[in-house]
Amino acid sequence: MNANKALKLIGGALILAASVNAWSQSSEPAATSADPGTSAATQGTSKSATKKANRALSKKVRQALSKGGVDTAGVNVLVKGSAISLAGHVPDASQVEKAGSIAKGVSGVSSVKNALTTKEAGR
Repeated sequence: MNANKALKLIGGALILAASVNAWSQSSEPAATSADPGTSAATQGTSKSATKKANRALSKKVRQALSKGGVDTAGVNVLVKGSAISLAGHVPDASQVEKAGSIAKGVSGVSSVKNALTTKEAGR
């Protein structure tokens, strides 16, 4: 009887240990690195650098749209990496296609998702 209880206790402990190890794993790569100079502050800098680059590309696209004759008052230029999304509205249907082609021509842009719609002035 004691042997049977001991085997059950050991088996339960092994199952518990295995489930705790399996539960703590994630699909994300580990955030630690072998380089002791890498810290949260250094990683934060890369995030801010990415945001700065995204803002710069957004500004560049917006300027190109304005120079190309697109009314950018209702246009939002969203950037993620080198992918651009155009959202919002323009006053004329011809400006929707024009905005997409101008944005594709900006250096640094790899793809453009054009979700612009037409909206009459005054509405």
